[in-house]
Amino acid sequence: MDSDQIKLLITQHPIIKDLIELKETIWFNSQFTSLSEGLPYVGLDQTDIDDARDRLKRFAPYLMAVFPETIITKGIIESELINIPNMQHAVEAHFGEKVSGKLWLKKDSHLPISGSIKARGGIYEVLYHAEKLALQAGLLTIKDDYSKLSQPEFKQFFSQYSIAVGSTGNLGLSIGIMSAKLGFDVTVHMSADARQWKKDKLRSHGVTVIEYEQDYGVAVEEGRKVALANPNCFFIDDENSQTLFLGYAVAGERLKKQLAQKDIVVDQDHPLFVYLPCGVGGGPGGVAFGLKMAFGDHVHCIFAEPTHSPCMLLGVASGLHDGISVQDIGIDNITAADGLAVGRASGFVGRAMERLLDGFYTIEDQTMYLLLGMLNQSENLKLEPSALAGMLGPILISQHQEYAILHQLTDDQLENANHIVWGTGGGMVPAEEMENYLKKSEK
Repeated sequence: MDSDQIKLLITQHPIIKDLIELKETIWFNSQFTSLSEGLPYVGLDQTDIDDARDRLKRFAPYLMAVFPETIITKGIIESELINIPNMQHAVEAHFGEKVSGKLWLKKDSHLPISGSIKARGGIYEVLYHAEKLALQAGLLTIKDDYSKLSQPEFKQFFSQYSIAVGSTGNLGLSIGIMSAKLGFDVTVHMSADARQWKKDKLRSHGVTVIEYEQDYGVAVEEGRKVALANPNCFFIDDENSQTLFLGYAVAGERLKKQLAQKDIVVDQDHPLFVYLPCGVGGGPGGVAFGLKMAFGDHVHCIFAEPTHSPCMLLGVASGLHDGISVQDIGIDNITAADGLAVGRASGFVGRAMERLLDGFYTIEDQTMYLLLGMLNQSENLKLEPSALAGMLGPILISQHQEYAILHQLTDDQLENANHIVWGTGGGMVPAEEMENYLKKSEK
């Protein structure tokens, strides 16, 4: 984009000036609407989520057989929801702002198999593809006990096929580990910001890792090209996949059960706020869709992005979606939050979800490090930087009175609110890497 085009864009959408200046900023979505009005734009509904849920249940015996760590949850890949009152006091004290309601952490950071939110969508799409191939070949029926997939003949069968994906790290981990376990020949195209330990871990599972000096967009593009050249290769498209999206969406009804077990009500008088770190948008978009289907208009979903990679905010606020990248307006897309280092948002997710999201905000790397250290000190919990992006959300909602006015929320309703920060990754970060994060948090 030339300077005149950027000036015009800023005139039309003043928020873009703040993005260009790399300011921590918040944008409330004026297009926001009710679930009934917004749902037709998604192009998916509850039956699609139910189909994904049932498929994951069919695979539960297989997952227990090959990943013993899933036995405790009967083969269901799910995370804890925990109250974090000490962290709530710590952020209130640091920012000088009271958070109305109660603060919770959804520990997708500690999901089994790959230790991040990507263990939902990434693993689901691999299972979806494996089931399809095995059913077509007549090796499996949906009435079977799927633990049979762990037998050598299935590994032999899947070894004829390959899977490819482009990733900044965590999606590659989940898809690589799951595909290799089934027997697929799998290649992960890793962008420049991917952490070395993630590449090492993948290679230890027999995954081919191809490294790029460029960002996420190039890794995806190259991965797609290589996959197209091989008719037996299935490319998992993080930018456009409805299957990935539905793998994440299953989280909604599961969270509803977890809240019910804790006697937590979600209704008009007890609103639920959920803060989701956002990269390309598939994970947070799918989770937000599932949450909307589970709680309707009583759940408020807010996306958090690094100041250097605000691709979804840029795409939705400008209305250009994947037609614009952060690099187009002079932002470098370089951030410590490697899972969120994406310059161009998913056009599918942006268009599907733009009417169902309350807002977006951006957060500096150093703020993420600060929150990472605070969470470790207050709750003895260790997450990677990108997983802390959502932790600023409850403070911002409390600071911005116009949000409550826009959504007609009274002081009493806010006092009864529950705030869930979606902790997206960190459970598998090596100790020395985590020490480096903690050192940075002290600066």
